[in-house]
Amino acid sequence: MSTQPPAEADRSFNRPMLIKLVVVAFLMFGFGFALVPMYRAICQVTGINNLVQRDTTLRDAKNTQVDMARTISVEFDANARGPLGFMPEQRSLDVHPGEVMTVMYDVSNQQDRTVQAQAIPSYAPREATEYFRKIECFCFTQQTLQAHESKRMPVVFVVDKKLPKDVKTITLSYTFFELNTPAPAAADTKNPA
Repeated sequence: MSTQPPAEADRSFNRPMLIKLVVVAFLMFGFGFALVPMYRAICQVTGINNLVQRDTTLRDAKNTQVDMARTISVEFDANARGPLGFMPEQRSLDVHPGEVMTVMYDVSNQQDRTVQAQAIPSYAPREATEYFRKIECFCFTQQTLQAHESKRMPVVFVVDKKLPKDVKTITLSYTFFELNTPAPAAADTKNPA
């Protein structure tokens, strides 16, 4: 039979267990910090997952997806509804199918208040719609323009190489319109003029 009271027996058992747990937690914490330099050293030695060095041969790489044998004329049109100024910075651009191109549009709010506006695209000929791929476009989201603010907005696009051979010109037309047009004042029915 044990001569120690039960509380003291628990303490004598718990204290070494607590010390062991603290040491294990401290070792795990230290190992977590040691993993980062170990990972870097292993990656440097093996050459895997090298995010720091750049491949200098990429400067000479060419996009083999561009069809240099064809040239498509892309015309840009802009229409604004309401007191918004809206126009492309250039009216047309010659592109090769597969070539990533950027064109800029200028928009200005000519009012004394903030407006929300949206651009809706359309294409001509209609069959070009599925071959004209926009990567980035202001038409993807609503635009907020402060009073008398002007913005330059990009359209980054590529014409698919599968565009039918008989299509030589594509027209990209945007209609830019205000979304929060104030409601007209209600007619005064009490005092008709």
